[in-house]
Amino acid sequence: MSRILLHLRNIGLTFGGRPILESAELAVAEGERVALVGRNGSGKSTLLKIAAGMIEPDHGERWLQPGTTIRYLPQEPDLTAHATVRDYVESGLGPADDPHRCTYLLRELGLTGDEEPKRLSGGEIRRAAIARTLAPEPDILLLDEPTNHLDLPAIEWLEAELKSLRSAFVLISHDRRFLDSLTNRTVWLDRGASRRLERGFAHFETWRDEVLAKEEAEQVLLAKRIEQEEHWMRYGVTARRKRNMRRVDLLASLRKERKEHVGSLGGVRMASSSGDLSGKLVAEAKGISKSFGGRPIVANLDLLIMRGDRLGIVGPNGAGKTTLIKLLTGALEPDSGAIRLGTNLQTVTLDQSRQSLDPNATLSDVITDGRGSSVTVNGETKHVISYMKDFLFPPEKARTPVSVLSGGERGRLILARELAKPSNLLVLDEPTNDLDLETLDMLQEMLADYQGTILLVSHDRDFLDRCATSVLMAEGDGKWTEYAGGYSDMVTQRGLGVEARKLKAEAAKAPSPQAAAAPPQAQRKLSFKEKHALETLPATMKKLESEIATLEAKLADAALFTRDPKAFEQAVSRLSSVRDELAAAEEQWLELEMKRESLEG
Repeated sequence: MSRILLHLRNIGLTFGGRPILESAELAVAEGERVALVGRNGSGKSTLLKIAAGMIEPDHGERWLQPGTTIRYLPQEPDLTAHATVRDYVESGLGPADDPHRCTYLLRELGLTGDEEPKRLSGGEIRRAAIARTLAPEPDILLLDEPTNHLDLPAIEWLEAELKSLRSAFVLISHDRRFLDSLTNRTVWLDRGASRRLERGFAHFETWRDEVLAKEEAEQVLLAKRIEQEEHWMRYGVTARRKRNMRRVDLLASLRKERKEHVGSLGGVRMASSSGDLSGKLVAEAKGISKSFGGRPIVANLDLLIMRGDRLGIVGPNGAGKTTLIKLLTGALEPDSGAIRLGTNLQTVTLDQSRQSLDPNATLSDVITDGRGSSVTVNGETKHVISYMKDFLFPPEKARTPVSVLSGGERGRLILARELAKPSNLLVLDEPTNDLDLETLDMLQEMLADYQGTILLVSHDRDFLDRCATSVLMAEGDGKWTEYAGGYSDMVTQRGLGVEARKLKAEAAKAPSPQAAAAPPQAQRKLSFKEKHALETLPATMKKLESEIATLEAKLADAALFTRDPKAFEQAVSRLSSVRDELAAAEEQWLELEMKRESLEG
C-alpha cells in the first residue's frame, strides 16, 4: 500500500456566517493523482489552500508526512516582489534542487527568464507560475486551474510534463480531457462534505449520478416512513400512544432528519431564445485575405458556412482566431476577396472576456439591460428572479453588483444575458472559461438543441468534440484548413494537434557596423501608449456605438426633415463621421490585439 503523504480530516471553515466546508476530507498518497471536483463555490480552492498550509480551518486536522515537500499553483500568482521572472522561478527551489531545470521549463514555456514581472501578460504570468511550481519536482503538487490562460499547445505540453513527473498531485480543472488523461483518484466536494472515488475522473460522472440517485431514493423512503408514523400518531389508540414514547421520539427524529437534509443544487436550466429562421447560406468566403503589420492572418481562404453548421475554430494564441471571426461575421472587411453573408441573420456573441459587464451594475440590471423586471425567452415572459434561478443565482443576489461575483458566476451571468436575446447565429469565444462541469453539460445540451448556426472558438478539446461538426485549423502563415468532425477527428486526419505558432524572423535590412555590433532587441511587450490604447479603445468604441444608435433613432423620425432640415443634415453628417471613427477605432484595436497576441505567442 502506498504511503500517505498528506491527510486533511474533518475540515470545517465558515466565511461571512456561511459554512464553506463542514466535514471535508482529503488524503494524498505516493503516486496518487487526484481530481478535486465540485460546483463553483463548493470550496475547492479553499480546501487546496488548507492543504498547502495557507489557511487555517475552523476545525479539523492537517497532517503532513515529515520531510514531504509541497508546491502550490494559485489561480492568481503574484510576481511583484521579484525583479525578473527567473528570480521568481528560482525562489521556489530548495537547497538540493537543480537550477538548470528552471531554464529548461522557462524555455519550454516560451519565456527567457529576463522578463520584468510587471510587463507580463496574464498568459505569461501563468506560464512563469507553472515553471516555479514544477521546477523543484516536489512530492506533492497542488494545482488550481493550471490551464487557465493557456492555449492548446501549452495545455498539451503541460499534460505531457505532468505525466512524466513522479510527484503526486491534486488538480482542480474544468478541462475534462485534461482530468481524464491525468488522474487516478477523484474527490468530490458537495454541500460542504467530500466523497472519494478510487478511480480517475473518467469514471466520476457515472458514479456521481449513482450517488445522487441513491440519495433521492433514500429521501423518498424517509418521506414514506414519516407518513406511516404520522398515520399511527393520528389513528393509533390514545393510551397506547402515550405509553409508546419511543414511536413519538422516532417521528420527531425522522422529521428532524428530513428538515436538516441539504439537497443537491439544482442544475442550470439553460435555453436560448430562438430568432427567425436565417437563410440556408450563413456566410461564404471567397479568396479572402487579411494581414496586419505585414503578417498574414488569413490568406486566400475559401469557406462555406450553411445554416445549422457548428464550426470550431482552433489555433495557438496569436493565430488570428478573433480576426477570422470578425471577417466571417462581416464586422471586418478583408484586404482582398469577398464575404457574402446570408439573409435574416440575428447574431449573438458570448463575450467570455466579461469586458462588456459593468462592474457597478447589478445582476438584475445586466440580465434585463436595465429595462424593467422581466425577461422574455422564446416568447415566454419571466420575472428576472425566476430567470436568475435557472442559472443558479438565488433571489437575494438580484441586487448584487457584478464586481463581487466570482469568475464562474460572471460566466453564468454572461450566458443568462446573451441567451435571452433572439438569435440564429451564436458566436462563442472561449465559452467554457470558469464554468463548472454541470454548467458545461447544460451548455452542451443547449447547443445540441439550438436551431441556428454556431461559430466556436475554444481551447477545450472535449467541448470541441462534443459540439463541433467541423474544425477550422490554423496551419500557419495565414493558411486555414477545415476538417470534418471534432478536435479528435481533426487530430486523426491531420496526424497532430495544435502546434505552437513559430514566429519567423523578418528579413532585416543591411545593418550598419554599429547596428551589427549591438543589434536591437525584438520588441517583447506593447509600448505604454499601445497598451493604454488597447485598454481604452473598447470604451471608446462602445461610446461611438451608443452615439450611432442615438443618431439612428433621431433620423428614424420621419418628420424631422420637414420640421428642422438643418438638424436633419447635421445628424446625417455626424452619423457618417461617427461611423468612420468607429471603423478606425475597431481597425486600430484589432491591429493592437493581433500585435499583443503575436508578442505573447
